[in-house]
Amino acid sequence: MEYNFDEIIPREETDCFKYDYRKEYFGTSEVIPMWVADMDFKTPDFVMAAIRKRAGHEILGYSIRSDGFYSSAIDWFSHRQQWMIEKDWLLFTPGVVPALSFAVNAFSEPGDKIILQPPVYHPFFHVIKGNGREIIENPLRLVNGRYSMDLDQLAAQLDKKVRMILISHPHNPVGRLWQKEELRDLASLCMENNIIMVSDEIHSDLILPGHKHTPLASISEEIAGMTITSVAPSKTFNLAGMSTSLAVISNERLRRRFSSQLERAHLWTGNIFGNIALETAYREGDDWLNQLIMYLSGNVEYLKSFLVKELPQIRLIEPEATYLMWLDMSALGMNDEELKKFMIEKARLGCNDGPSFGTGGSGFQRMNVACPRAVLKKALEQLKEAIDQL
Repeated sequence: MEYNFDEIIPREETDCFKYDYRKEYFGTSEVIPMWVADMDFKTPDFVMAAIRKRAGHEILGYSIRSDGFYSSAIDWFSHRQQWMIEKDWLLFTPGVVPALSFAVNAFSEPGDKIILQPPVYHPFFHVIKGNGREIIENPLRLVNGRYSMDLDQLAAQLDKKVRMILISHPHNPVGRLWQKEELRDLASLCMENNIIMVSDEIHSDLILPGHKHTPLASISEEIAGMTITSVAPSKTFNLAGMSTSLAVISNERLRRRFSSQLERAHLWTGNIFGNIALETAYREGDDWLNQLIMYLSGNVEYLKSFLVKELPQIRLIEPEATYLMWLDMSALGMNDEELKKFMIEKARLGCNDGPSFGTGGSGFQRMNVACPRAVLKKALEQLKEAIDQL
């Protein structure tokens, strides 16, 4: 079946954060929303059909997760990422960010130190500080348009109070897909210092052509034994509203400690439709995802070509994964507040402001290109018109 990603689906007045919260966030609803990391494409028809079928039963009581729920995920990651997972390793979580918070509380104490690598997804900061832990920043290095980890600096930052590192893999917002040797070197340093690795791999299905994702925990049993991996179908299949994700933990001791956080908050039950959506997406979504990636790749190529031809002042950090583009706009000569105001008031675009991702975000904007190409074209034309008037 051929899927139509060019179709424009109105989302206003659906209590949609991306559209219906624009005025509160940007001060105006007259911006094209390219910020919140969900897609403007239909949730796959086969997922919707499964949800409608279950909704046809007139009792929505407590539900369990069937064997099919777990086997669909096991089969998916085996097929798509060559990662062999066992059922006992899988724990339900009500979202990836909550899973990060559970991990912080399970494996550290207030006052302990946790490492992150900015510029990085802003909730990473919140789950550390909000739980009374200390952030240790190990900023990524940007050299010749490519980001890398600074492991020499990281080694110098380690002390006995460092308990954990939060890893974005693939990295949001810079679009890096960490390679096996990079991950191995990071893991070696962490294992030497008894540091738990929490790997947010929510974007791991959204790999652009020519690249391959290596799950951190797939590299070796020893690395897996120190790793909590968080995955979900939400970014892949536009299911964020289902609040359904998985933590993959092979180490039984770590798994028990993590699970205790879920039990304490009574958050292990999940919801009927999230269970159905995950199982159906992972069971039937292979062809849909292949077509989605090709469409997203086309959007990325369109953006790259437009910037080269029409807006050479803006540099796109070459993405290897995700639909989130990291745009270096520092050549426009604006400070961060001026750039933020320019994007909203002149370009009429609602992107994520670079400084919200922490150190290294100054001068950048994050743009979500998971939208019909006509929307992307309009957005870039508005941006060009605004810059031409400077």
